Amino acid sequence: MKILVKNVILLTMNERMDAYDNGYMIFEDDIIKEVGSFTEMDETCFDEVIDGEKGILLPGMINTHTHIGMVPFRSLGDDCKDRLRRFLFPLENECMNKDLAVSSARYAIAEMLLGGVTAFLDMYYFEDDIARACDDMKVRAVLGETVISSPSCDSDKPNGGLEYGEEFIRKWHNHSLLTPMIAPHAPNTNDTEVLRKVKEISDKYNVPFSLHLSEMDYEIDYFKEKFQMTPIEYLENIGVIGERMVAAHCIYLTENDINLLKKYKVKVAHCIGANTKSAKGVAPIKKLLEANIEVGLGTDGPSSGNTLDIFTQLKLFANFHKNENRDRSIFPAKEILNLATLGGAQVLQMDNLIGSLEPGKKADFIIVETKSVNMFPIYDPYSVLVYSANASNVDSVFVNGVPLVRNKRLQLAQLEDLKEELDYNMFNFKRKAKKYSIKSDNI
Repeated sequence: MKILVKNVILLTMNERMDAYDNGYMIFEDDIIKEVGSFTEMDETCFDEVIDGEKGILLPGMINTHTHIGMVPFRSLGDDCKDRLRRFLFPLENECMNKDLAVSSARYAIAEMLLGGVTAFLDMYYFEDDIARACDDMKVRAVLGETVISSPSCDSDKPNGGLEYGEEFIRKWHNHSLLTPMIAPHAPNTNDTEVLRKVKEISDKYNVPFSLHLSEMDYEIDYFKEKFQMTPIEYLENIGVIGERMVAAHCIYLTENDINLLKKYKVKVAHCIGANTKSAKGVAPIKKLLEANIEVGLGTDGPSSGNTLDIFTQLKLFANFHKNENRDRSIFPAKEILNLATLGGAQVLQMDNLIGSLEPGKKADFIIVETKSVNMFPIYDPYSVLVYSANASNVDSVFVNGVPLVRNKRLQLAQLEDLKEELDYNMFNFKRKAKKYSIKSDNI
């Protein structure tokens, strides 16, 4: 199929940040062939012509850190102190099962697609079943089974994710859309030998590994008291750090930590919404970018940040980082949008395939309509996307040249069906969750 997209404001998000006020793009099957300023051409030679109706055409957004099996937790105990250990972990171990994780994943994928996310990194449990859901919905993803040094909802023994994860990598290693990885939970929830084994698996199969890092104050205290190190210094000390590592959060960083991240070419997934909602702080992204460390945006799980769209993260990033640095001019909209597109692709180590609209890359793109009340006027399309737009403005989403959203509707599934399926599988979860409910006056 050879398809022309015309009548759009085209933001390539390439290294030169080329943009075209009256742009066009031609793609054939899953590959972009041409982009540029529109001139009259013979439209009969195309199998389809898409009129963008003055919308904004840009690469699909990339979510570099999430847990798509956790939609059932959304809005539960949001204001609880130490919510992870007091609330989420015990409820997850008691209630999560394969059917619930899969129906949650399908619903989460729908939410991301409708919000313009075309690729994401997920770490959770029952990941083989979640991978099949991703495959069915034709989305691009990096997926890893969580490894944790305690029994979990899909393993009755500590570190069950190691064996599961290696088999998962072998099974999905050559998939066209899905990239398997290994996913240790965090340096304070995995022991040294397990972390070393994770690094061995990553090296053996040449796949990424991702973990939560320098996120919690008690994590920092633990490594300071036990090892007189930061978590990042500890990982270097045991030989578990490298360019395949995607480190989520990285809030509490020393200057030496930043030097180590730079030295080993570690990628960082920045989750501004989840981090600030939980009052953990604002990661020093300005310093990371000045050190040429690759950074992308993530939502964290729907239990942590409550939303899976990147538009929310764009606004929060601008507001918090400008305020944190006391500088309104820092991080112009163009740079922030880069973190959601090409920057995210670099974090996932896929920037040779996605993240910008360039000939030879995959046809992963979105069209954001400009007819809605919040989208007028457009002096600067980058500013409109960062400060004015929201997920409801996404009109069309293509992944690998396949239309997954058209006219704001899913093409391969019905949202109501996905919601009904999830609600059905949440019956026991909601019943058991009641005993974990915490009244606000006890928080």
